[in-house]
Amino acid sequence: MGTGQLAVGLASLGLDVVAADASDGMVRRTEKAADEQGVSLRALRASWDELPDHLEDSTFDLVFCVGNSLGHAEGAAGRLTALEAMSRLLNPGGRLVLTSRNWELVRSAGSRVDVRDRLIRRNGRDAVVSYYWQIEQRWEQEHFLEIVVAQIEPDGAVRACSERLSIWPYRYEDLVAQLRSVGLTVQSTTFDPESDGYLVVAGRG
Repeated sequence: MGTGQLAVGLASLGLDVVAADASDGMVRRTEKAADEQGVSLRALRASWDELPDHLEDSTFDLVFCVGNSLGHAEGAAGRLTALEAMSRLLNPGGRLVLTSRNWELVRSAGSRVDVRDRLIRRNGRDAVVSYYWQIEQRWEQEHFLEIVVAQIEPDGAVRACSERLSIWPYRYEDLVAQLRSVGLTVQSTTFDPESDGYLVVAGRG
């Protein structure tokens, strides 16, 4: 779900939408966005492993896992649990749409600070966004991404806030293998070893 933009957009097209996120804050943000746009959807606070407790199997034509969210599943076991839960929700012939960073590229660049090359607008103020990547030696270790937003106030002062995220990266080939293990077949992919991110559409037979 994240900020709910995709869920609200799909609901505005007349689709029956259920949005799920483990964060109460994201659930409230999505509900607020839906109210502001005058659309109807169900916003559910649930982690991946809790989805079967709230939703019936084989009830969705499409499941979206976007915004690089799968990287926050804890290791190979957590990722498999998440994919299995999403696969169970799909009708026969249904599709999982998943977006991901190219973690091979992220890891190859090592620990570093990335600073956006242009200002963004946040809460009506200009801001500079920086990313600190803490890359560990082994794939299966917990990695970290700290996002720092430095907001420039009207008087020239700078007010910074940050968020630290845990990440468990994965190889593209491992993702494909795990999709297959939960009964999903890759139907299309934009994966390119030289591109920063990709989209995978996987179908349930």
